[in-house]
Amino acid sequence: MTTLAPAISTQRRLFHNRLFLTLCLAATTLAIVVLFALVASVVSEGWSSLSGNFLDSFASRKPAQAGIKGPLWGSLWVCTVCGILALPIGVATAIYLEEFAPRGRVTNLIRMNISNLSGVPSIVYGIIGLTAFTRFFGLLDADQPFAVGDPESFFYFQLPLGASVLAGALTLMLVILPIVIVASQEALRAVPSSLRTGAMALGATRWQTTWQVTLPAATGSIMTGAILAISRAVGEAAPLLVIGGYLLVFTTPSNLMSDFTVLPLQIFNWAQRPQEAFHAIAAAAIIVQLGLLLIFNSVAVFIRQRLQKPLQ
Repeated sequence: MTTLAPAISTQRRLFHNRLFLTLCLAATTLAIVVLFALVASVVSEGWSSLSGNFLDSFASRKPAQAGIKGPLWGSLWVCTVCGILALPIGVATAIYLEEFAPRGRVTNLIRMNISNLSGVPSIVYGIIGLTAFTRFFGLLDADQPFAVGDPESFFYFQLPLGASVLAGALTLMLVILPIVIVASQEALRAVPSSLRTGAMALGATRWQTTWQVTLPAATGSIMTGAILAISRAVGEAAPLLVIGGYLLVFTTPSNLMSDFTVLPLQIFNWAQRPQEAFHAIAAAAIIVQLGLLLIFNSVAVFIRQRLQKPLQ
């Protein structure tokens, strides 16, 4: 009886492991099948509406004449500025917290709060963006903003920001910043401590060790987190609706203070209309949205491959 008990326990554990693995594979397969079905449905409905005229035309009340030039350029502007702002700040914050911040309760509290912020609904960040960026806490009159430069030139700035490209980018930066920080922290923790110890034993300072050893070794994982963060920013609509993003824009942005709309807002506008023709062009806009997402991801993967260095 004594020898049989461990054998039965081992068989039970193996059975539970196989059962759990089977359930995981079944759930993953089901999710992939549903995803492919959704993509196939969107492509079949919207492929016929894709054309050069669709990409180069502004929105219209007539589905046959409607296009996505405004929201396409708006998405490019907002997501590019968002990435330029969020990635350096997020990575720098993670480097400070992991490599330079003193260990203690305050640092642990900051880390815990950052982790919690990554799970906050994006509409909450939209309310923050509306208060802080769009209205500037009500400190200045929105009808008579403080302005520098010519509104028609590239170098133009005003306060409050209003429902501008910069306000949208800063709001999306708040959404993805916790994701970038947490992903960068995990990437830095994954670097073997022996690399740091060896570099400092050879006389390198903490900053030299971080810049020339730790950061290059963690670049691949950091860029993976950046890809996920930018992917979320590309598909966000709720925070931009809160700050007053437009549903119909008949111009492309010329500077950071320009009015804008993005593809998710335009898709939302078309999808809620009762006419089937608008549903078809909404599906076509979703295809373009997926293509834009793949482009951003491809650029991030290319940068990751160029910057990544082996651990030796």
